[in-house]
Amino acid sequence: MTFRALIGGVVVAALVVATALMGALDSFELGMLDRLFELRGALLQRLGTQSQAMPIVIVSIDEDSFDELNIPWPFPRAMHARLIDTLAAAHPLAIGFDVLFAEPSQLGPADDQALGDAVARARNVVLGSAITRVHEQVAGMLVTKDNSTMPLPVVREGAAAAAPVNVSEFVDDDGRLRHAAIRYTMAGQRVLSWDLELYNLAKRAGLPAAPLPRANEIVINFRGGPRTFPWIPYHRVVNGGVDPEEIRGKIVLVGATSVVLQDVFSTPFARNRTMPGVEVHANVLETLLRGIPITPVPPWASVAVAAACAVLSAWLVARFRALRALVGVAVLWLALGAWTFTFFVAWDVWVRAVGAMIALGLGYGAAVTENFIREQRQRRQLSQFFSPSVLNEIVRHPADATLGSSRRTLTVMFSDLRGFTSLSEQVQPEQVAEMLREYLTAMTEIVFRHRGTVDKYMGDCVMALYNAPLEDPDHAVNAIRTGLEFQERTREVSARWQERLGIQLKNGVGINTGEAVVGTMGAAQRLEYTAIGDTVNLASRLEGLTKDYGASIIISESTYHIVKEQFLTRHLGAVPVKGKAQPVPIYGVYAETARKHARAPLATEVSVTAPDGAVHAARLYDVAVDGFALKALPEGALAAGDVVQIRSDGGPLGTPITATARVAWRRDDGAGLAVTSIDDDARAAIAVWVDRERPA
Repeated sequence: MTFRALIGGVVVAALVVATALMGALDSFELGMLDRLFELRGALLQRLGTQSQAMPIVIVSIDEDSFDELNIPWPFPRAMHARLIDTLAAAHPLAIGFDVLFAEPSQLGPADDQALGDAVARARNVVLGSAITRVHEQVAGMLVTKDNSTMPLPVVREGAAAAAPVNVSEFVDDDGRLRHAAIRYTMAGQRVLSWDLELYNLAKRAGLPAAPLPRANEIVINFRGGPRTFPWIPYHRVVNGGVDPEEIRGKIVLVGATSVVLQDVFSTPFARNRTMPGVEVHANVLETLLRGIPITPVPPWASVAVAAACAVLSAWLVARFRALRALVGVAVLWLALGAWTFTFFVAWDVWVRAVGAMIALGLGYGAAVTENFIREQRQRRQLSQFFSPSVLNEIVRHPADATLGSSRRTLTVMFSDLRGFTSLSEQVQPEQVAEMLREYLTAMTEIVFRHRGTVDKYMGDCVMALYNAPLEDPDHAVNAIRTGLEFQERTREVSARWQERLGIQLKNGVGINTGEAVVGTMGAAQRLEYTAIGDTVNLASRLEGLTKDYGASIIISESTYHIVKEQFLTRHLGAVPVKGKAQPVPIYGVYAETARKHARAPLATEVSVTAPDGAVHAARLYDVAVDGFALKALPEGALAAGDVVQIRSDGGPLGTPITATARVAWRRDDGAGLAVTSIDDDARAAIAVWVDRERPA
């Protein structure tokens, strides 16, 4: 884990914590609570495991009742009295009126008395009251007081209780009702809510009920949407059209369900103000009877989980690549959602997970951003040494790169322009700088293309490393390919310079393979990636020998043993080297198109065995003791660099040919082969053939 990525996660965690503590996430958490209700309802409905509802029915003052009774609101209280008598005759556990009878009836005292007498006869009616909050100026200070609006004395004298039915003050900022009070405090006295009075009445009547929560306010555990509890139209009860069994042993709630009376609310199951207040009370009452209020986890726990998620997502980015980290964050996100849903369904626990989910995303984003900035800084610092592909690998897999000093096997290449000193004396410095920039840019591209690392530029000299900082099993081969391409590109650049200035330049390359110390070295003020040791010194010495031996590329014996089967080479002799007891053998490397021996046409059939064992038929049309030219090869057979086996009866040669060769070039149906070994009889026969048949 990088320290900065961890810091990024901690910063995000702090931001999420601060945001959560300020309540900025509350609306999102409430929205998540609604989704939990909806998902739980859908799941239980699909599984058919919804628990049986408590014995609660609603007598609904609905549109049909207005139509059937043909009486405007408010209904006569004598009609409510008739309703109570009908209900009481069916022996309900309790009757609750979600209607406020605070003002005298417009029909006179007798109407109020009729209702009061019916309430007294039933002996189990809980009437509704209201608590209103008023603000007054007292001694220049704003004082808030709670006033209670009670039913008329004549109505409430015989009631089992009169209690607050308030719910509207618990509507959340998004307009939805999710909470309810079950106890109030007024003038230092505890006042029970309408729902709690009905709970107590039903419990005394013998209904099993769970213990009450200690909190004075609860999160309602909604059973479902509108009509989850049975509705019985008001007019059916008044007109005697109700079956007593629909009422017997139940808690009956009487209240308005008509939208005209505007006692409707938005809830998790009813987003557009479609749940009547009386059904909200039914849900509150069921929540109390079952003892299943929704229990929010403590705020500190939610904040702690969110902070942990931010740090965890940052750790994932620091530990893994961005895509894998994203998958990990997605898995954590889904697991967090599943965990939240499981707690809600199984234990009615509300885990406030929005902060944690946001923290996962922000922690990931912060860490990815920090990584991006760090990678861009690294790229700028390292791009002068490494190719884009190698640089990508270093950034993606820093543990695989040897940026710290260490000893490892390297191939070191030195390249120098011959004749550059005389050029510098003939042209202006600005022109020299421009030409040198052109040359070094071209050479650097070649080094990068062959997985090399530019160690340094020393005037017109280029020092390059292979097998560092990333491992490359073909490091010696890639170094020689670089040197060969240097020759081609130098000829192109030289042609332009000769045309402009009349100066011809050549390139000399020295290559050596061996152990060296490689890594970031230098002073604290200036570091560079380089290699040191005898291996480096010998490579530099070999480059200096190229002009003496007339060879463009000279390699050491250690490099030769690695590449001898893949390139055209020639032993040049041995040279004394400082620090070595014995002279060091050196070898020249030549371009694949350079033939050491004369050639002649020879037409005969051959079989070519590829590295994968496949055997291909082809036609030999040109031979030398060190090379063959083929045609009529199948499409896709062989590739440059492949080592193949050649067999032929020799045709006109009169001697069978058995040889090992490397594919030097491959175009269309043809290929050029550099012979690495051949039987002596065939070599002698080819030498005689070429001497006799070669073009004059």
